[in-house]
Amino acid sequence: MDGNGRWAQARNLPRTEGHKAGEHSLFEVVDGCLEAGVEWLTVYAFSTENWRRPKDEVRFLINFNEEILLRRRDELNERGVRIRFIGRRDWRVPKRLIKRMDEASELTRHNRKLTFTIAFNYGGRAEIVDAVREIAASGVNPKKITEKTIAKHLYDAEMPDPDLVIRTSGEFRISNFLLWQLAYSELIFTDTPWPEFQREQLFAAIGDYQERERRFGGVDSGS
Repeated sequence: MDGNGRWAQARNLPRTEGHKAGEHSLFEVVDGCLEAGVEWLTVYAFSTENWRRPKDEVRFLINFNEEILLRRRDELNERGVRIRFIGRRDWRVPKRLIKRMDEASELTRHNRKLTFTIAFNYGGRAEIVDAVREIAASGVNPKKITEKTIAKHLYDAEMPDPDLVIRTSGEFRISNFLLWQLAYSELIFTDTPWPEFQREQLFAAIGDYQERERRFGGVDSGS
């Protein structure tokens, strides 16, 4: 969800105002997914690299994510949304935030209309490292390790590989997001900053995706 800080700075506002504005876009996209029948939505809320940001901004993001959970979890639950989280739960993440995450997950665990996954303190490389560590600790014979073995040890083994990835604000890179899962995902890059990304932009991206031919390394039927 890129562009919050730059959107705010372009308006001579503190970067934190951009994050506040981004909340509206986040739930516009959630609403759009519910309307379009999308069953899985994963958003990159806070990366393992984001700890390098100014301390005040990091503190704001942690508190803001906690506030969003408290304000929105009941509404999401009533709408059939299941809330899940992926990422490292290390010493950097406050225990109170982990508690809020667990409460939201438990509250919504039976819902299936939309699985809304929040990547917090997440890094694609870190996820693969953690999966390999688990496999090594389990004593699996290295010769028996397959792609399925690794996939089963990712943060959420149930989560399907994404069909479509949307990156906002004119960035043209993956930035350590779902590196294992994106092997055959379709990518869309837009100049629109996240605070201006609404369900109309989501629907346009889905329409673009629907016109693409996915071959997964093979050839199309007409070739």
